[in-house]
Amino acid sequence: MSSGDDLQSQAFAKPTFSEAQACALVESVFGLKVSKIQSLPSYDDQNFHICISRAKDTTDGPTEYVLKVSNTESSKTPDLIEVQTHIILFLRMAGFPTASVCRTKADNITSLVSVDSGSEVKSYLVRLLTYLPGRPVAEISVSPQLLYEIGKLAAKLDKTLEKFQHPKLSSLHRENFIWNLKNVPLLEKYLYAVGQNQNREIIEQVIQLFKDEVMTKLHHFRECINHGDFNDHNILIESSKSACGDAVYHVSGILDFDDMSYGFYVFEVAITIMYMMIESRNPIQVGGHVLAGFESVIALTPVERGALFPLVCSRFCQSLVMAAYSCQLHPENKEYLMITAKTGWKHLQQMLDMGQSAVEEIWFGTARSYQSGVSM
Repeated sequence: MSSGDDLQSQAFAKPTFSEAQACALVESVFGLKVSKIQSLPSYDDQNFHICISRAKDTTDGPTEYVLKVSNTESSKTPDLIEVQTHIILFLRMAGFPTASVCRTKADNITSLVSVDSGSEVKSYLVRLLTYLPGRPVAEISVSPQLLYEIGKLAAKLDKTLEKFQHPKLSSLHRENFIWNLKNVPLLEKYLYAVGQNQNREIIEQVIQLFKDEVMTKLHHFRECINHGDFNDHNILIESSKSACGDAVYHVSGILDFDDMSYGFYVFEVAITIMYMMIESRNPIQVGGHVLAGFESVIALTPVERGALFPLVCSRFCQSLVMAAYSCQLHPENKEYLMITAKTGWKHLQQMLDMGQSAVEEIWFGTARSYQSGVSM
């Protein structure tokens, strides 16, 4: 398929429900009357924040939800979405701040909705999740302590999912999923979106680094289920006052499980480090705090630690390349899609200029300081 054909088919994949259609959907599928609705930013699906009108004789239960409408491509993999949704419920039962799931009138956790656009009938999987309060981590200046807590939470999540069982669990083996870190070489077919410039040369350099330093070691990494998108917009925080009156933040919500797949422990921590770097004033310092939190639950092996630098660089590349590609599909969504690009190119260049040894010295030195009881 040519790049032009690929662009066209994926451009049609994203849902385009109006707010009125979304309200009607909530009422027909879930039996709830919407009193207020607001569209939420999203990558290639469609999300709405909705408030419902309670019946006069009920005072219990949530009144705020998120309606999630999967794109037409994702809607072709209902088993995968079912497993991801059951994982959200499993984690909530285990004490994680994830959403609850509202069942349909037919008592299912998802529903496939068909829409006749005139020229064709398109099908979309829809779900209704409870709305989680809090602010995205991206909106605050993140302290070392919060970075540590986020790293620890990522590790606890992966560790907890070792116990998760489901008859369709194999659907998480997503072999050609572009966002799985083991598939970094697949970025080569999207490089045209970056253009012929220095940025492209940087991406090609990192892809080669991945092939040399990561692909040859994959069989040494310990496998697990990854959240896969522990980013600064998918982690919500709320504040409380400390004894001395300062604001202390804690994680109040974990969002967006749509990128879940089988990966490795080291993938999760690399992804988390990369996204926590995005808004940081001292991005290179971030990795050590996140790593220390992660390793308080799951200590990385020497081989896994040695792959951390190329993996963080590789995640930058995935985000930057796919953002450029998606902007060609959905130019109207450019502001949301290019969040990483605002600082990502600069941070990636800084890492490459410093080199692996210098960056590792900072990361591993900071992580060691937690073990000695003196965090840097």
